[in-house]
Amino acid sequence: MQANRPTLNPALQSFWLTPARNRVLYGGRSSSKSWDAAGFAVFLATKCKIRVLCARQFQNKIAESVYTLLKIQIDRFGLRDQFTITDNSIRHNRTGSEFLFYGLWRHIDEIKSLEGIDICWIEEAHNLTEEQWEILEPTLRKEGSQFWILFNPRLVTDFVWRRFIANTPPRTVKRHINFNENPFLSQTILDVIEAKRAEDEEDFAHIYLGQPREDDDAVVIKRSWVMAAINACGKLGLSKGPGRRVGFDVADSGDDKNALTLMEGIEASRIEEWKGGEDELLKSAGRVHAVAREARAVIDYDSIGVGAFAGSHFQALNGQFKTTIEYHRFNASDGVISPGERIDPQDKGSPTNGDYYANLKAQTWWLVAKRFRNTFNAVTKGMSYPVEDLISISPDCDHLDRLIDELSTPRRDFDNAGRVKVESKKDLGKRDIASPNLADSFVMANAPRRKQPKTSTGTIKGFY
Repeated sequence: MQANRPTLNPALQSFWLTPARNRVLYGGRSSSKSWDAAGFAVFLATKCKIRVLCARQFQNKIAESVYTLLKIQIDRFGLRDQFTITDNSIRHNRTGSEFLFYGLWRHIDEIKSLEGIDICWIEEAHNLTEEQWEILEPTLRKEGSQFWILFNPRLVTDFVWRRFIANTPPRTVKRHINFNENPFLSQTILDVIEAKRAEDEEDFAHIYLGQPREDDDAVVIKRSWVMAAINACGKLGLSKGPGRRVGFDVADSGDDKNALTLMEGIEASRIEEWKGGEDELLKSAGRVHAVAREARAVIDYDSIGVGAFAGSHFQALNGQFKTTIEYHRFNASDGVISPGERIDPQDKGSPTNGDYYANLKAQTWWLVAKRFRNTFNAVTKGMSYPVEDLISISPDCDHLDRLIDELSTPRRDFDNAGRVKVESKKDLGKRDIASPNLADSFVMANAPRRKQPKTSTGTIKGFY
C-alpha cells in the first residue's frame, strides 16, 4: 500500500505512507481528515485490489456513511468511468477493489464474519466502545490489514482517546491535525474560525484544535448516560410500556430544520429531520400528523414563533381525516409545573420546583436527565428503578450520532435568581453549535404535562 497518491493534504503524506496496523487521525473541525482518507482510499483502489470496510457507530442509511465523500473524491480525480457506483456500493472495474458500508451498533456480529478486509475505516470514532474494539481487532486477520480511526476528540474519558492517544498501542501511527494545516480552506471559513477564537478560547481549543474536555460535569445530560440508553429496553429486558407521543420541533427561519421524535412508551423508536420553511408549515404539520395517526400517538409541539400556528393545522387535519389526535403546546419559557412540590419528593429538605427551575424547559431537561442517569445506573450498575423512570433509544433510529451529541451538549446555566436553566440556542450559537433540533424534539416527547380539559373536537390544546 506504499505508493504515491494524488495530491491531497501534503501535511499527511508521511502519515499515510508509514507502515502501521492502526492509523489514528484526530483533531478539530475543518482539518481535512475525512476528505484525505477518502482521497487516499480511492487512490489505493485504483492501484491494487483492496477491500475496505467503511464503518461508523450508527448507520441506518447509506447517506450516513462516507459513501458520499468517496463519490465526490472519485469525481474530483476524474475517475468516475473507472468505478461502478450503485445506491449502496462502490467497486473499481479493473482492480476489483470494493467498499463496504456498515454501522457498528447494528451489524457488529455480521462484521465478525467478513473475510479479506484490508482496511477498516472507522469514521467519527469518538463513540467507539471497548467491547466493539475487542470484536473488531481480531476480525481483521489478513496480513498487512489496517485500521483507519478518525475522530474529533470529545472527552478524555472516551475509550478511543484512552486506547489510542493516552496509551497508544504498538504498531500505531497517530497524527493530530487541525485547520491550520489544511491548505484548502477558504478565507470565509478562516474568518469564522478566528471569530470563534476571539469569542471563547476554551471552546475554540475544543472545536478547532481538537483538545478533549476534561469532563462533562457542566452539561445537563452526560454523554455516557445517553450511550447507556441505546437499546436499554433490550439490555434490561423491559417492555416499552404504554403511551405514544410525537415531539415536534418546528423550524425557525433560515437554515433551521424541523425534527420529530416518536416515543413508544419509554423508548424513542423514530427520529426524523427535514427542511421546511415558514411557508411550508402546513406540509410539515401534515407529516407529523401522519406519524401520529400511524402510531396512534399524541403530538407535543413547539408553540413558540412559527410553531404557534401548528395547532390550527392539527385541528384542520383532525377534521380532514376524521380523527381526534391530541395535540399539546410546549412553550419553553412557561413557568414550571407544580411549582410548590419538591424536586425530590423523598427529601423534605430539597427545594421546590419553583425555587429550583427557571422555566418549563429547565424542568423538562432535568427530568429527562434524571431518567437517563437512572438508566445508566441500571445498565452499568444493576440498580433497580420503576420502568417509567427509565428511558431507552432504539438503535434502529436515524441520526443517532447527532442525537447523542445534541442531548449531551447543552450546559446548565442560571438566571438572576440563581435558578437552573438550560443553555440557550443563542449561547450554543456563540460556541459554534447548531440548533439542537433532534434533542429538542426528543425532550418535548418526554415533557411533563398539565392536565387540560378537552375541547368539543376531542383535541387538547393546553400548556404543559
